[in-house]
Parts: sequence; structure tokens; C-alpha cells
Amino acid sequence: MAAIPRKKILEKFRKMIAGGVPIVGGGAGTGLSAKAEEAGGIDLIIIYNSGRYRMAGRGSAAGLLAYGNANEIVKEMAYEVLPVVKKTPVLAGVNGTDPFVIMPLLLAELKTMGFSGVQNFPTIGLFDGQMRQSFEETGMGFGLEVDMIAAAHELDLLTTPYVFNPDEARAMTKAGADIVVAHMGVTTGGSIGATSAKSLDDCVTEIDAIAAAARSVRKDVILLCHGGPISMPDDARYILERCRGLHGFYGASSMERLPAEAAIARQTTDFKAVTLEHRTQKWEPVLGKPDAQTKKSGAKTTAKKKKG
Repeated sequence: MAAIPRKKILEKFRKMIAGGVPIVGGGAGTGLSAKAEEAGGIDLIIIYNSGRYRMAGRGSAAGLLAYGNANEIVKEMAYEVLPVVKKTPVLAGVNGTDPFVIMPLLLAELKTMGFSGVQNFPTIGLFDGQMRQSFEETGMGFGLEVDMIAAAHELDLLTTPYVFNPDEARAMTKAGADIVVAHMGVTTGGSIGATSAKSLDDCVTEIDAIAAAARSVRKDVILLCHGGPISMPDDARYILERCRGLHGFYGASSMERLPAEAAIARQTTDFKAVTLEHRTQKWEPVLGKPDAQTKKSGAKTTAKKKKG
């Protein structure tokens, strides 16, 4: 599909906000995920490298490590996802800290392929402590992701960056971010989800601070939440009811991995519950007299043996 103009997407989202309708985005690690999400009425689809790992049974955090070239993986996934999405904007997760890309060329290529916008993933924002400090000190910091969003904005791509604190929210909004996504950490739950996370009430406090920071730069910026303990519709409802000015939710594992895990396990269990009641009795062959054709055949064989 062709890229959908940024202006058209934002006009739709402004109408949704005015009507009190939440904006819902979701990650798609496969073409099937994207088709199913669109059938469910999703507003945004985002593909990035961790979606491939997630739907291959690995944790989403695998997307942060050197298991493959993140930007090239997204371009590979595009050929699976873009042809099956008919009307929903599809965004590309871009590794803004990759030192081996010419960013304006990469962004232009993504737009030509049919991507309507970008998001910053993999992101340095998911690292903290000594590791985060090392990235920042060696020229691979979050500022490069801000620069990528600014470059995408210049190309009139929709920009929906992840942020992890108020300072990052201000920086991304200044760079022209259309939608700021308050990231609460790797999603919990399921067979390969994280087990340690903040509480939903902790998320409310952090999201409010991020939203206030973003709006201090531009009043009309759109705010979504993502990750951590916000993994199910009831979790999103809890957050949306308590965070003033939050406009929706973006799910990745919660949109495709968790539903797939539950549905496939349940379907398999249901099949295993099928019984073979009509075959529970002991089977015995039915012995009968040979028919005329068998007798005739047997007689010819006997005759040949005698002749021989």
C-alpha cells in the first residue's frame, strides 16, 4: 500500500480525540498479525525488529541486542506486512543510533516503500545505569533518536516516538513529534514476558509527568501509553480513566503475542479434549469364508504348483 499522508492521519486522530474515542496502535511481527489487527479496527500498525523475535518465541528485549540489523529487518518485514494492509497507516521502527546508515536516505526509502511514519526502536531509552551512560558518552545516545524524529518530520512522515521521562518528552516534542508514547518498560505477562514491572498507579504518575512535559512545548501533541503492566484492555482502561489528557494506547506484545499464546493454547486444549469413544471397544478382525474369486485364484495357484 502507498504511504498515507501525515495530514490525513492527524485529521482523523483529532476527530477521534474530539469525539472521546481512544487511538489504538499495535505492533505487527507477521503479516497475519497485521491483517488481524486491521480487521479489529486498529488505528496504527508499527513494525520493528522485536516483533519478529517476539513472534518467534523470544522476548521483545531481543530487539535491543546484536542478533541482526534492526533497520534491515524492518525493510524485510515490510514485504510481508505492507501488501496485506489495506487502509491502516503502517509505521517503521527505526534504529536512530545506527552509525552505518545515511539517515535521510533511509527515511526517504521507507516512505517510498509505503511507510506512513516512524517510531524510534530499538531505543537507548530502555537502557539505564552504567550501560546508558556508556552509550551517551560514546556518541550513541538518545539525542540521535531525537535527530531521527526531526529528520522524519522534515520529510512529512508521521512521528510517534517512545519517551521514558519528562526531559525526553520535551526533546521529542521540540523535534516535531506528532504523537508521544510514554513507555513504561517491557510488557509483562505470558510465557516470555517480563516479570518485574512498576504498578499501574506508578504508571499513572509517570505518564502524567511525561504528558505535562510534552504539553509544555506544544499543547496539541497527542499522548499514548505503552508497556510495563499495561498489558490487557482493563489495564489500559485503568490508565486512561486516571491520566488526564491521555489519548490512547499502543500495544506490541499485548496486541499480538499475548492473544496468540492464549488462543493457540486454548485451541490445542480443545482439540486434545476430543475423544474416540466409538473406538474404545477392542477391535477384532472379522473372519469369513473365502469368496468365489478367492477360491478360483487359489485353485490356479495350486494347479501351477502341481504342474511345476
